[in-house]
Amino acid sequence: MNRFLTFIVLLFPLLLFAQNTIDSLLNDLDKTIDNYQLYSKKKESKINTFKGLLKYTSTDLQKYEICGKLYEEYKLYQSDSALNYAKRNLQIAGTLKDISKIKSAKLNLASIMGTLGMYKEATDILHNIDIASSPELKGFYFGVNSTIYDLMSDYTASLQEKKNYILLCKQYRDSCLLSFPASSKSNLIFQSSKLVESGKYDETLNLLLDYFPEIAPENPDRAIIAYIISLSYHGKKDRKEEKKWLTISAISDLQLAKKEYISLRSLAFLMYEEGDIDRAYKYMKRSLEDAIFCNARLRTYEISKMIPIINEAYEKQNETNRFQLILFLVSTSILSLFLLSVLLLLFKQMKKLSKAKQEISQANGQLSELNKELQLINEKLNAANNTLTEANLVKEIYIGRYMDQCSDYIGKLEGYRRKLNLMATTGKINDLVSAVKSKEFIENELKEFYTNFDKTFLSLFPGFIKEFSALLVDDEVTQLKEGELLNTELRIFALIRLGIKDSAKIAVFLRYSVSTIYNYRSQLKNKAVGSREEFEARVMQIGTNLK
Repeated sequence: MNRFLTFIVLLFPLLLFAQNTIDSLLNDLDKTIDNYQLYSKKKESKINTFKGLLKYTSTDLQKYEICGKLYEEYKLYQSDSALNYAKRNLQIAGTLKDISKIKSAKLNLASIMGTLGMYKEATDILHNIDIASSPELKGFYFGVNSTIYDLMSDYTASLQEKKNYILLCKQYRDSCLLSFPASSKSNLIFQSSKLVESGKYDETLNLLLDYFPEIAPENPDRAIIAYIISLSYHGKKDRKEEKKWLTISAISDLQLAKKEYISLRSLAFLMYEEGDIDRAYKYMKRSLEDAIFCNARLRTYEISKMIPIINEAYEKQNETNRFQLILFLVSTSILSLFLLSVLLLLFKQMKKLSKAKQEISQANGQLSELNKELQLINEKLNAANNTLTEANLVKEIYIGRYMDQCSDYIGKLEGYRRKLNLMATTGKINDLVSAVKSKEFIENELKEFYTNFDKTFLSLFPGFIKEFSALLVDDEVTQLKEGELLNTELRIFALIRLGIKDSAKIAVFLRYSVSTIYNYRSQLKNKAVGSREEFEARVMQIGTNLK
């Protein structure tokens, strides 16, 4: 038991360190993906440098060398461009009449055709190469054949053809191992691939783990070796190490701006199986975009089969996240309301406690406090009275003016009656008839009545004319004659401002016909600034800010 506990104590820090290492590598990979354009620009800059050299190169031999470099740069970056430079190199090699260069160019052409899915064309080229006369190219030749048949085995739908292609792939790979020197890098890669395929995972790891630190970061084989190591750990069912080495391989691929690769796609599926849907979706999306850019047909086909599965899981996770977010927001809202209620209750209790403390502490000064409270109440009553006074100002002014005018009219009517009575009793019938027929008395009274109305209204709404003028397109209507306080148009809308909107009542008040009042109102509405229908409503708002 003690030994078991000791083992657990020693193992836990190692497991924690391994997990931290993987998390750190995944974060590096995420940053690399986010900055993929930076690495693509570096790649394009390098390619443009070679293109510049090719432009100013005159000899066919130099053109052959530079086109070869451009082919290598484009091979895992943009297959169509690599194909063009492979064809161009073949033409230059033909011009040079160098058999070795011609065969090498053909092998490059067949290799890139395999990437593009042109398997028939690639195998035709390979079958027409007499490799026996060029022993220095045998390893290259067998390697291209092995790769082509490996791709064909993945692409074919027939089980029998798949078996045949796998067999050919193995045969050519074995020939590669015999053609390359035992200490060469190519021999190491083909040998480790064969060991993995044979299930000899520990031998593969012994072979590659010591070699891997020697590989420079800018070496494209770094990603290949890391991927083969991940396959070994996959065979050993060690998912953590498999994920670690897939991540290392993917980082190398992306930082070298490779667009034709397998590590990131494999890692995406691994993340999907572990439930990390966000990363799985991100990695698969990047893989698909790069495969399309490179025109790597097999990779595009393989990714297209997997991406609907990951995309569906990604959508489901987003839906779950949305539901959880809504649930969180609702829960937060309820909790906030609960906390707010608690705070309000606490606040009320604190106020009660504070008030109680104040009452206890101020027991000796109760009379003084009562006087202050009475003064406060008086101030509030005065404020309320002032408010009521201001609110009833309009009513008081109109009632006062109305009573004064009624009193004046009664006195004037009494005087007029006496005058007529005197005419009748003294026999001045003609004067009496003339006085009864005359409108002078009525006209004078109406003039005085309208003057009093104008004064009263303008005392209540001193800014009426200016505000009313602002509602019209021109101010011709508000131009008053000498001695006028309001004209007919202004009086109509003054009455409307006071709440008298019926044209019949306005007509009686101003001694006009209803049609005349209607025409005045329509004419002024037609001169309104803005909507004609809202004109009278805006008139009702005049003076609303006055206290």
